[in-house]
Amino acid sequence: MKHYDTIIIGAGPGGMTAATYTSRANMSVLMIDRGIYGGQMNNTAEIENYPGFDLVLGPDLSEKMYASATKFGAEYAFGTVTHVEALENGTWHVVTDMDEYESNSVIVATGAAYKELGVPGEKALLGRGVSYCAVCDGGFFRGQEVVVVGGGDSAIEEATYLAGIVDHVTVIHRRDTLRAQKILQDRAFANEKIDFVWNTVVEEIVDADNKVAGVNVVDMVTNEKKFIPAAGVFIYVGVLPVSEPFTDLGVTDQAGWVITDDGMRTNRPGLFAIGDIRDKALRQITTAVGDGAIAGQNAFAHNEEVKSAQLQN
Repeated sequence: MKHYDTIIIGAGPGGMTAATYTSRANMSVLMIDRGIYGGQMNNTAEIENYPGFDLVLGPDLSEKMYASATKFGAEYAFGTVTHVEALENGTWHVVTDMDEYESNSVIVATGAAYKELGVPGEKALLGRGVSYCAVCDGGFFRGQEVVVVGGGDSAIEEATYLAGIVDHVTVIHRRDTLRAQKILQDRAFANEKIDFVWNTVVEEIVDADNKVAGVNVVDMVTNEKKFIPAAGVFIYVGVLPVSEPFTDLGVTDQAGWVITDDGMRTNRPGLFAIGDIRDKALRQITTAVGDGAIAGQNAFAHNEEVKSAQLQN
């Protein structure tokens, strides 16, 4: 097994920042990700709240961060991490579906995945009208009507994005007010191509000839049921932690979020966690980057302790 000073599991904004800080400290660094670097940034058309940019495209920011992360020698590998364990000598063993590695420390940056509605038709019609990424799939629905489910920042951002492509967007929200930032709400309310259906939940995504025909919904106040026709259904109802490989380590809460202190340390020496995988109130690119910088610095300090102990032995 190849040995690294630190292994970073996940190459989103937090992971890439951690790679930048650790590699600049002359540490040997490996980033592992099951997909392309950048994570959910690649699914975001326009980022307006990242310092230094009035507006930057998600994929462009991913490229810039990756260039910084690898400038000082950090390596990148594809793979899905299946097992992580602490070894008796104080190092860590990381197993992926493609290889095995060893390191003095591990920084978990696996983030979160989109939450499913769990209704009939959702899984069967995934890729046939059901999507969790407007940037990825919005172009398939030009000239058609679509539904967006949710009321947070992602839902309203993507509804506004879709309104620039499709004929009409219906936002379905289970409450009577949105949770999105006010500036996002104002833009959506002002857009003539966006309508809102309040206090309503989706009961079924309707299949017609193996593609989405619309959604069956129910009003939670009146119990009235109706059908809303749509060619596409875009779902933004929250996220779940991608923490399966770490649940046996005793570092997660009951919901699966990894618990850390302010230094991004878990309760296991040498194991850090950053970004959306953490139990935290705000999950943004900026907060992930801050987490990554802190974890990178503390991983360096831990690495120095490990090397010192090895010399003494």
